[in-house]
Amino acid sequence: MTASGRLAAVGSGLKTFAGDVAEGLFEITHNSLALLGVITVLAVALLGARPDLRQQGEDRLADWLQARKVATLDITPEPDAVERATAADPKALPREQASVAQWIARKYRVAPEPVAALVSEAYEVGRSTKLDPTLILAIIAIESSFNPFAQSTVGAQGLMQVMTSVHTDKYQHFGGNYAAFDPRTNLRVGVKVLQECIARAGSLVGGLKYYVGAANLPTDGGYADKVMAEYARLHRVATGKAPPMGPAGPELRAANTVGVPPPPAKLAS
Repeated sequence: MTASGRLAAVGSGLKTFAGDVAEGLFEITHNSLALLGVITVLAVALLGARPDLRQQGEDRLADWLQARKVATLDITPEPDAVERATAADPKALPREQASVAQWIARKYRVAPEPVAALVSEAYEVGRSTKLDPTLILAIIAIESSFNPFAQSTVGAQGLMQVMTSVHTDKYQHFGGNYAAFDPRTNLRVGVKVLQECIARAGSLVGGLKYYVGAANLPTDGGYADKVMAEYARLHRVATGKAPPMGPAGPELRAANTVGVPPPPAKLAS
């Protein structure tokens, strides 16, 4: 066979080989796609008939995606953490409470969402204890300026600056003394202490003197005046007569609290 004949034979063989390879790849790909399609159909049918398997698959996928997110962000997520937050939507409150919450948030430069939750709690506790909720909020304002982690030099703690070591028995109902730093718990315990002080003194102003620990002192250092002045302002906000944001004028001092309902003569503990 001549050289040209041999080259022609080799070329023909290579062409045949390439054709066979292409045909084989087509068959494999075609069959694989067909198999994949069959598997997909069967998987969909199985998941439709077995919701429990579908749920397991979704859970595993969610766990995988969560793990990928953790790896990307380098932070451990805790989806339930929001349940520990003391916060509420101010727009969801009744108009009176929303007005009070917004005014407090502006004056004390605190977030409106946690303030909204505290205002709602104060109104709820106020209804059950027959105390004006704006009085409760006024005490919080004077005691801690709405800082739930505040602590005085003598150990009073939380929003209402309750002496935790003195009122351990009250905090036991909430799991222990650390509950003093839970805003809602501190508010409830503080209101209970306030009730006892008013009952002991027989009047609101006298009860405030007990509350601040000045019962046996000649003066409370102006504490009752400050609380009553803030009480007057908050009460006016609640009734739609919002005062200016500046310091209280003489007309808002305890001796001249126009527009504030008279305090109860005495409350049972």
